[in-house]
Amino acid sequence: MKIDDKSCSDLGKKYKEKYFESIKNPEKFWKEIALSRLDWEKVPTEFYSGNLVNGDAKWFADGRLNVSYNCIDRHVLAGLGGRVAYYYESDSGLRQVITYNDLLENVSRLANVLKSQNIKKGDTVCIYMPSIPEAIYSMLACTRIGAIHSVVFAGFSLESLKKRIDDAECNAIITVDSFFRGGKEIILFERIKSVLDECQSLKKILISPRSTDFMSVDERVINLAKAMVEVSNVCAPEWMFGEDPLFILYTSGSTGSPKGVLHTTAGYLLYVTYTHEQSFDLRSNDIYWSASDIGWITGHSYLVYGPLSNGTTSILFDGVPSHPSPSRVWDMIDRYKVSIYYSTPTIIRSLQRAGDEFLKSSKRESLRILGSVGEPINPEAWRWLDDRIGNNKCIIVDTWWQTETGGHALLPLPGVVKTKPGAAMLPFYGVEPVIVNLKGKVISSPYVPGSLLLKGAWPGHLRGLYKDRDRFINNYLIPYPGYFYTGDSAYIDEDGHIWVNGRIDDVLNIAGRLIGTAELESSIVSHPCATEAAAVAGPDEVKGSCIHVFVLLRNGTLSSSRLTDELKSCVAGCIGSFAKPDYIHIVESLPKTRSGKIMRRILRKIVHDEVDDFGDISTLSNSESVSQLTEYWDVFRNG
Repeated sequence: MKIDDKSCSDLGKKYKEKYFESIKNPEKFWKEIALSRLDWEKVPTEFYSGNLVNGDAKWFADGRLNVSYNCIDRHVLAGLGGRVAYYYESDSGLRQVITYNDLLENVSRLANVLKSQNIKKGDTVCIYMPSIPEAIYSMLACTRIGAIHSVVFAGFSLESLKKRIDDAECNAIITVDSFFRGGKEIILFERIKSVLDECQSLKKILISPRSTDFMSVDERVINLAKAMVEVSNVCAPEWMFGEDPLFILYTSGSTGSPKGVLHTTAGYLLYVTYTHEQSFDLRSNDIYWSASDIGWITGHSYLVYGPLSNGTTSILFDGVPSHPSPSRVWDMIDRYKVSIYYSTPTIIRSLQRAGDEFLKSSKRESLRILGSVGEPINPEAWRWLDDRIGNNKCIIVDTWWQTETGGHALLPLPGVVKTKPGAAMLPFYGVEPVIVNLKGKVISSPYVPGSLLLKGAWPGHLRGLYKDRDRFINNYLIPYPGYFYTGDSAYIDEDGHIWVNGRIDDVLNIAGRLIGTAELESSIVSHPCATEAAAVAGPDEVKGSCIHVFVLLRNGTLSSSRLTDELKSCVAGCIGSFAKPDYIHIVESLPKTRSGKIMRRILRKIVHDEVDDFGDISTLSNSESVSQLTEYWDVFRNG
């Protein structure tokens, strides 16, 4: 793929030279970084073998290290124990300062509790918690003793939790009795009391009590706070081989059960520490805030392991960004002097939708880098972020990556290239993107969308799906032999810069024309009354397919036929009359995953009248939207 080096400085040329070195000689490239950035108990002699696209890649296989040691101990030994690791704020306003010394003590105590419950190297532990300090202690405690963790988002239902416990064969679960969200108390313990009897592998529940009156009446249920006081605050790390499993993280597919993506120790840690530093131009005095929940890959890579391995001071926020007011995020940025803010387009658009009135209480002068993650960001939200939040002085880093890639794969590295609103721009080191048509032929012409595939060698990619190698091969390696199939659509522009459209099944084929949903949706939300849009293709007797767009309006805006016509005109003006939607649906909500992505396959099933089976919807944050949309569709279809 062509890489243009039109840059803001000489950094563009340096990036180009370094990138091609990472593609030409990946073993040498990553060896030098691994030896300089990680602390090893045994330095590896085997640096890279196999290949991602053959499903047998290995990185630093004979090296030995420990993740928690690299995230905590080495900073403490370097005299940085008093440095703040996290400024924590809860939904209720509770605040806490956690230093690296605090982190070491709490992680060591929790690790000793796990050992006292016969949890050992190779066992799997489920962590079912919101983004609280105890969740981070739990993750690092597992890595300290060599246990594999499987973090399950705290908003998942009991059935979703049980599926993940059973599939990962978890020996224990660490959770809380309750937590607050949006001012309301969520009782978790009531949800999970039955899992001990229903999940055969599970032996213990470790409860970190948030309620002062929590009492255990079952010997299998351990009060974690009480147990941590009774054990030593010193726990020697278990030295792990480079390819030993680190964690399993479940991600849902359009069909079948959730997929347990498996990441291993050395390669993953190296990749997230390096991408975290490079992607955000990290400096020693930065205050960094990743707004992702602990239960998703962004929380793993860029809230825990990347920042801690770099000795960073981060914000840990357990709450709703708009509670008690949409000004909360901006006020927190001022309070902690945040210099790097990494969030999702969904959060950004929701705060944009609240209006600029909520910006007046903050100045946000500390901001230097603004990052976006989760889905392609529409240019209007990008410009609002740049203009109103960053005051036109911040670098915007729009990142594309997946649970499977482990860390950033496409992005504009700060200072390397002049950014374009909505573009993923360039590949990270070691990642070689290719765009192909349906026949597998490489597309070199600009603005022609195709399947985004990956090859190359970077150490952070998944090593497979837990207990399901056949599914791993069939999903990712067989569709285009010799490449890793991402499932996303993309195109390049005349400069060779990459634009990701979204999932490949989100590309609309209307009368033989391919229309990217991201481009179409961006044209809709360019209208001042629209805040979010989701476009899908429905059946049409003449064209084969027609365009349905589901739209959320700004608060206080009323739907009308005139507004509908204006929205269609926005598409015609931005893309062309051929792309004008056949139907505009003004709705109250859109089905979104808990990581903020719109689950468009739900909308596709609705417009195709396939409402009997929506597949796995366990990752939806607002499952009630499905019934609301189904009811809406019944009314629409019947006139």
